Amino acid sequence: MAMLGKRRPRRQASGVSGLQGRQQPRGAPLLRGGGEPASREVTIERLAHDGRGVAHDPDGKTLFVEGALPGERVEAAVHRTRKRFDEAHVREVVAAAPERVAPPCAHYTRCGGCDLQHLALPAQRRHKQAVLRELLARQGIAVDGEPELLAGAGEGYRRRARLGVKVDAQGAIHLGFRARHSHRLVTIDHCTILAPALDALLGPLHHHLASLEAPRQVGHLELVESDQGAVVVVRQLKGHEGDRGRWQAFAAARGVPLAWLTGREAPTLEWLTPPPALSCRVPSARQASGASDLTLGFAPGDFLQANAEVNRAMVSTALAWLGAGEGALAGREVLDLFAGVGNFSLPLADAGASVTAVEGNLAMVDRLADNAAANGLPLLARQADLAQEATAAALLAEARPEVVVLDPPREGAESVARALCAAPVPRVLYVACDPATLARDAARLVHGGYRMTRSAVADMFVHTSHLESMLLFEHPRWQQPQGASPDG
Repeated sequence: MAMLGKRRPRRQASGVSGLQGRQQPRGAPLLRGGGEPASREVTIERLAHDGRGVAHDPDGKTLFVEGALPGERVEAAVHRTRKRFDEAHVREVVAAAPERVAPPCAHYTRCGGCDLQHLALPAQRRHKQAVLRELLARQGIAVDGEPELLAGAGEGYRRRARLGVKVDAQGAIHLGFRARHSHRLVTIDHCTILAPALDALLGPLHHHLASLEAPRQVGHLELVESDQGAVVVVRQLKGHEGDRGRWQAFAAARGVPLAWLTGREAPTLEWLTPPPALSCRVPSARQASGASDLTLGFAPGDFLQANAEVNRAMVSTALAWLGAGEGALAGREVLDLFAGVGNFSLPLADAGASVTAVEGNLAMVDRLADNAAANGLPLLARQADLAQEATAAALLAEARPEVVVLDPPREGAESVARALCAAPVPRVLYVACDPATLARDAARLVHGGYRMTRSAVADMFVHTSHLESMLLFEHPRWQQPQGASPDG
């Protein structure tokens, strides 16, 4: 629950009945009328989609318990009551589940980042597979067997991160991530999930912030790992000439490229070091024959998957599902929507497909075109607003694709799904960062005549309840006997 721990508006202001509840800070249990702490011993039945344990009190009221695992007996302290359910956290584990492990991070109990570190890694991944199956089942879509699992390392995997900066009333500087269910910053001196090159910068950056004349003008820091090493982007609310020189000296001493993103309304990016040519790699469609990786150039602010290892697995899986290794894409028309800087577009073009790649951000469209040229791949890059169904319909009519690839933001691709139902194509590969909107759009495609044939869960954000997923849909209109050509 994203709003847990955040002060809600009063009932008359919000206009939402039945959702307002009483709340105490985390760790301070709610007191009932007689002064007795609102805690109870319960048995956890299962995990909710967001990773919290689910139990019921003697009256049958549902209780969501943070930090609890299925089968455990815990003393749960209630920190919010609602009309239909209560929210709580574990005060004491009375009987632990076999899957409970010691969290590897010292900041686990305070930092809001990794909410499943108390659950063994294999169990985390089984939970994510179950969440995808359940969300699809609610839409009447059955998954045959377990979704494929695309996973990588459990630590040191995250290649981009945003860290908040705050100066408190006593002048102390905090650099880190938000506390769980709070806007308060937890100072982080070491992060187990950050790529080592980024983790090594946390201490020096915290120390450097204390040397600035105007640290309050720093909103946050963005850290990115590229093929060229770590990069720092300073979100500077207002420029300060003295601190400009200090940041330049820091970058020179640490040997890292550093940029200022300055301004509140329309921030501008300025490199305080020689501007680097940032890039990352994705697998070639011809990797089985020893072909080199493809190189994607990017700039600060461009979308970049946080987990490079899992992203490679996603690209390789997409190519395998679409038959790239068997030459099934050669000469085929492919429409890649929400294409970014070419994460899927370039490998598809490398497989011989005729790719039209569409992205809403014009700067990324330019970089996508540059990436295709740099890798020697023919590709048409276009800018379009894919939230408009008419735009999606026009693209489908013009490209007449045999494969459509979707990799939308969290809002999903509802307008595109509508257009795909009105003008079906043989195959749709849907890559999603939000399983709920994926399930919604999948239901629309299935009701429009498509059949889901493959599914996978990508553990992009290890130790969190967040999951990425991939589904492949086929339309029976183009089903042919084995060996027959789709072109008839």
